[in-house]
Amino acid sequence: MSVRVAAIVAAAGSGERFGRAGGKQLAPLAGATVLEHAVRPLAACRRIEAVVVVANPADVDTVAALLAREPKVVRVVAGGATRQESVMRGLDALPAGVDVVVVHDGARPLLAADTVDAVLDALDEGSDAVIVGHPSYDTVKSVGPDGIVERTEDRERLWLVQTPQVFRAQTLRTALEGAARTGVTGTDDAALVEASGGRVRVVRGSRDNVKVTVPEDLVLAEAVLRARAARGPKKGRG
Repeated sequence: MSVRVAAIVAAAGSGERFGRAGGKQLAPLAGATVLEHAVRPLAACRRIEAVVVVANPADVDTVAALLAREPKVVRVVAGGATRQESVMRGLDALPAGVDVVVVHDGARPLLAADTVDAVLDALDEGSDAVIVGHPSYDTVKSVGPDGIVERTEDRERLWLVQTPQVFRAQTLRTALEGAARTGVTGTDDAALVEASGGRVRVVRGSRDNVKVTVPEDLVLAEAVLRARAARGPKKGRG
């Protein structure tokens, strides 16, 4: 029996730190928007049969029109008050019978096709979820509210985590429902699976898979896209 895979693109944030109407997801980038760049590698993956985009309630119609020509984008739904609620709404909007869910940030426009393949390939019998990230190359310190350093963390064990993150659909649903009952909040979806006792694997991704947070990030994203275009297309296994 083949595994059915779908994707959720979380793009419901208000983008207050970005300081632009429509937020970071709708910011123009290299002839498209940040969100369109985030969606395209998922829609291009042959293993992913459907994509649901969770948008800010004020932008649902705008996003639906923007992505109307992406046949794999089956629904654009309004997000909730938190990321966790938004992802649950995306999960509820997926086609019936989906086994594996890929969750990606709508503000990460530099996702490479081979990264999508890598996280899907790494989901095996020994893991409930797979995330992408890279080791921390900077020294990381834990700092108290008074600005005083409390300790220096062991950099050898620290990874900076990105999306996409891949989950068994029922595992993600169980983790989200458990978090809603207990009031647990995670800064990413994998943290909720960890909190529910799930086993999460990490695979190494590219450092340039950045999340657009402030306008200056668009300059970096534009430069990366130009460099990729100069090197020519790089295809994943689909």
